[in-house]
Order: sequence, then C-alpha cells, then structure tokens
Amino acid sequence: MVTFTVYVLHSEKFNKIYIGFTSDLEKRLISHNELGKKGWTIKFRPWKVIHTEEFESKKEAMNREKYLKTGAGREFIRSLIPKETP
Repeated sequence: MVTFTVYVLHSEKFNKIYIGFTSDLEKRLISHNELGKKGWTIKFRPWKVIHTEEFESKKEAMNREKYLKTGAGREFIRSLIPKETP
C-alpha cells in the first residue's frame, strides 16, 4: 500500500523552510538537495528534514500540507527549529 509523507525541510544556512508531500521521501530529498535543476529549493541547499507525518491517502496529506502552510502551521514548524544560543 502506498503511503504519503508530508515533510518539512529546513535550510540552516539560509533559515528557510519548505513544506511538501510525496510518496517517496528518500527520492524527493535527493531531488531537493542534489538532482533538481530548477525551482525554489535549489537556491537554499542543503536541506535537512526536520519533521515528517505519514498518511494513507493523498487527500489527507494534501490537507495537512495546506494546514502547515498557514500561519498556525508555520508557527508549529518554527517551534521545531532549535533556537541559537548567543
């Protein structure tokens, strides 16, 4: 059975986050970090996975991805990123 993974990437170097979903996280991460030749994520490499959630349906994954892109969702994501100590 195919599962769908909602994932959150963080670029420490640029302090950027990226939210997406896929049915093959390993292949998608390679695309974001190495293979991709165009798109927003190539500008902010390297990316590190900081959060994942699995769903049985594409619709559930899409709904969760949409939520994580809201203000409340982004607040939750930012809470996952360790704060630098001075």
